[in-house]
This record gives sequence, C-alpha cells and structure tokens, in this order.
Amino acid sequence: MCLLLIAVRAVPGQPLLLLGNRDEFRARASAAAAPWSEDARLVGGRDLVAGGAWLALRSDGRHAAVTNVRTGLPATAPKSRGWLVRDFMLGEANPRDFLDAAHADVESYGAFNLVVGDRDGTWAYGTADTAPRVLETGVHVISNGRIGVHWPKTERLQQRFVEAMASSGDDTQLLDLLTDQRQPNDAALPDTGVGIELERLLAPVFVRGSAQYGTRASTLAYVRDDESTFVRERLFAAAARIEGESSWCSAASSQGWSPI
Repeated sequence: MCLLLIAVRAVPGQPLLLLGNRDEFRARASAAAAPWSEDARLVGGRDLVAGGAWLALRSDGRHAAVTNVRTGLPATAPKSRGWLVRDFMLGEANPRDFLDAAHADVESYGAFNLVVGDRDGTWAYGTADTAPRVLETGVHVISNGRIGVHWPKTERLQQRFVEAMASSGDDTQLLDLLTDQRQPNDAALPDTGVGIELERLLAPVFVRGSAQYGTRASTLAYVRDDESTFVRERLFAAAARIEGESSWCSAASSQGWSPI
C-alpha cells in the first residue's frame, strides 16, 4: 500500500473508511482480496512472496494497512513490512500495544508507515516517529513520506474525497478517485533521493508506471454504523488496464464474509 486514506468518524453511517492504492512490482506474486485461510473473519489481498498483506479488515472491525517509506536507499531488512499487517490482524493485541512492540523492533523492517485499529479507535506509527499516535476524527492521508507530511498526491486525494462526500459519492465514485493520473508540477514534488524522473513517475495518485512497476490494486473498505463491514478491490495490469474486481460483505452478526 503506497497511498492510504483513513476517514475516522468523518463519513455519515461509516465510522471507519479505508481507501488506498498498492503500488508494486508487477512480477511480485500476490492474491486478490478474499477471506484468509488462517482466519475466515479476515479479508484482504496477500503477498505470496513473503506471506504478508498491505490492507485487511476483520468482520468485527479490526483493521490494518501499511505503506513503505521512500528513502532513496536499498530496501533490505530481515522482516517484511507486510508481516506487520498480517501479525496484527491474526492477533488480539490492542493497537497501542502492538505499535509499541513494532517501535521496539523497528530496525527489523524496512521503513514503513503502519495504521492499525479496531472498533475503539485507529492508531498510526511510522519509522520516523518516536511514538504511536491516535488518529482523531477526520480524514487522514498517508503515502511514502513521514506521517503528517503532505505531498501533491495526498493533498489531491484528500480534497477530492471531501468533495465526493459532499456530493454523496457512492462506492464506485470513491474507487474512481484512486485512478487519478494527474501529474503535479515538478516544483511541487518531494525530493526523496530517487531522482526527478522517478519522482515524476510516482507522483500521481494512480501510478501508471511501466511494464515492471505501478499501481496494482485499489481497495475500499469500511465499517458501517450497524457493525456490518465491506471490502471492494480492483486489480490492475500494466497500462492501467483493469484485470479484476471483487466485493465482500459481512453482516454484523456474522463471523465470515460473503462475495457480492
């Protein structure tokens, strides 16, 4: 997950909403969003190389998502960042305790931003932070920079999301926000140490990228006031071609998910 919007008690009828794009090498094997074999209460895509995940939602509202952080340095570490999502979702630790443990073991992972939560609240922690923070009511957007530092893509997604909510945007309209390929001006781009050509390539909300790398999945997930849950995912091939879409829902009293 390389661009993530978290709406906390900011959408009528939905106390939590997650909306994000996963940018990844196209050759990296992954599975589409579906109930997990380890726990059927969980839905999310899976990385088939390291066994982790980038965004997942449990039928009781437990949730997690991770982005990498662009540093310009080779990303090598003993543990996959996706394990943070997997381990939180398969466990029962409260969000603050889990993030405290991640902070204590931060050198085992490549640089990351991690969002975890349950029905009681949502927390965030990045490797540039000294401690986890609770996400207050509002719309938060995180990408590949430090949490709280805004890039053109985070500002654009946040603005367009707020506009969509004002016009009662539906699920399809929200997912469509993630297909935005508008290119920011060079003067607005961050300098993350990767060079201007790569900064340009990675700058839009949707990274069209190349035959080797780009946005591969867009995900919308939310919890409703009645405690039911919903996940919808679009998968993309090269040249922004949609290659699949799936939707899952779970009723408030259900421990599992049903395809829509």
